[in-house]
Amino acid sequence: MTQGSPRLPILLEDNHLLVIDKPFGLLSQADLSGDLDVLTVAKAMIKHRDQKPGNVFLGLVHRLDRPVGGVMVLAKTSKAAGRLSAQFRDRQTKKIYRATVAGALQPDEQTLRHFLVKDRASRITRAVGSAEQGKRAELRYRVLRRSAGRSLVEVELITGLSHQIRVQLSAVGHPIIGDRKYGSTERAAPGRIDLFAHSLTFLHPIRRQPITVVAEPPRSIS
Repeated sequence: MTQGSPRLPILLEDNHLLVIDKPFGLLSQADLSGDLDVLTVAKAMIKHRDQKPGNVFLGLVHRLDRPVGGVMVLAKTSKAAGRLSAQFRDRQTKKIYRATVAGALQPDEQTLRHFLVKDRASRITRAVGSAEQGKRAELRYRVLRRSAGRSLVEVELITGLSHQIRVQLSAVGHPIIGDRKYGSTERAAPGRIDLFAHSLTFLHPIRRQPITVVAEPPRSIS
């Protein structure tokens, strides 16, 4: 581990997978910024802990946006990587998020359906009018609490498009707190928005039994 590297809390680990509580503000995968990312930090952590002389294999099978924290699974073998990636691609996982949004979100429960298109130049995703213009996005939400001009919501992600929860909640007039990119006028803690991957259910890539891993969100999203 390098000095100053963020801590990666381990939620579950065996010979095939590593599930962490991803810190807010940490990239999932290295980009041109040169900033630290989950893969680099996790590999260094395992290499140091297990005193491995060679390279450590970790496969990225899904991503969380940089300002988002919570449950994230990595594969420790190529076989596990292939099988886990297929589950995410084929929508065989169950992903539950917590978010705090602006305003009193109504109704208490709803399924949101939009079509989304990503502008690769600006890295902004927007809701559009039809399937000819964008990809179908679907989520279900449930309001857990309303107070002080905000709503705490639980979100089940049905599809898995880039920035999907952020865009869809903003599209119905309730941006996530701190998400300036998608319309929030309020601040969250530095380096983050109030969106958290609360639980993830998937099949173990080798034993094939269902696993649910839960991480506890910070106070502002609980």
